[in-house]
Amino acid sequence: MRHVVLTGAPGAGKTTLLVQAGNAGLATSPEVARTLLQQPGGMSLRASDPLGFAAAMLEAHLREYERFSTHKGPVIFDRGFPDVAGFLDLSGVVVPAELDRVCRTLRYNGPVLRAPAWRAIYQPDAERIQDWDGAAASDAAVTAAWRRYGYTVEDLPLVSELARLKFLMERL
Repeated sequence: MRHVVLTGAPGAGKTTLLVQAGNAGLATSPEVARTLLQQPGGMSLRASDPLGFAAAMLEAHLREYERFSTHKGPVIFDRGFPDVAGFLDLSGVVVPAELDRVCRTLRYNGPVLRAPAWRAIYQPDAERIQDWDGAAASDAAVTAAWRRYGYTVEDLPLVSELARLKFLMERL
């Protein structure tokens, strides 16, 4: 199994790249946090109970990881387990032992591609509530978490959607 993970800043083009990859015929796994935030009570859970929100994200990531456990080709994931740890780091919450164990034992075995904070395309929306500084801080926290768990993180270039898709395809 080969996993490609897109991580990095909110609003830096990960979902757009994921859609492009899906349109090119690749298997994709959507960002679980956005799905959770769109559910009733999702935004308030994130705001009032970061640990509970992280537990919900972890559970959803585990389902996605398992869903593709027998898939024969590459899978492009929009975020992964260490992103949850980065969210907690940014929230000032200690990473629970179970999340730490998952990050250390359930490994993604393909490139981890970071979409760096990119001011020119950043736009808040209903779920992406961070201002520019918050988006950049989130990027730093999740990138640090991936590195802490032993992954090499490679930056996506700040180029067009199609050029990013070409960059991703070259890494497969």
